[in-house]
Amino acid sequence: MEICLNPIGRIVSPWKNPEGMPIQSAAAQGVKGKIILLPGYVPGLQDLEGFSHIILIYYFHNICESKLVVKPFLDDKPRGVFATRAPQRPNQIGLSVVKLIKVEGDTLYIENLDVLDGTPLLDIKPYVPMIDEHAATSIGWLGGVKNALEEIKSDNRFSGD
Repeated sequence: MEICLNPIGRIVSPWKNPEGMPIQSAAAQGVKGKIILLPGYVPGLQDLEGFSHIILIYYFHNICESKLVVKPFLDDKPRGVFATRAPQRPNQIGLSVVKLIKVEGDTLYIENLDVLDGTPLLDIKPYVPMIDEHAATSIGWLGGVKNALEEIKSDNRFSGD
């Protein structure tokens, strides 16, 4: 089975390299950026401006290899990649929920951005609390580190530098 994905645009971010970048959008409060869509996808933005938040699905273009066991940013212990948000994934697909400020033509102005500059954008979905919010009763190994999210920043461990 062949799966073909094509970028619909690119993400413009203040983060030119991974080092020092927030590791999740919840830790990137106030970080502004934008999305520039390819012209053929602009009609798909119709009615999006009515949403306060959007889900970005993107390709980790700076990742050199995938691993099934990784040492995540929030822990010193190796963990299975599917139990982490680490970017060294088999398909190197990332996901962020960001605040949508405004839409102007082919450009979306966003906030709370934790994504590397130039990242290829694969899709946009509206964030809908009644669909997307779930009361989690367990967060696995992250239960012991949940207060460290804003203190810990990205480094080059996943970029092969």
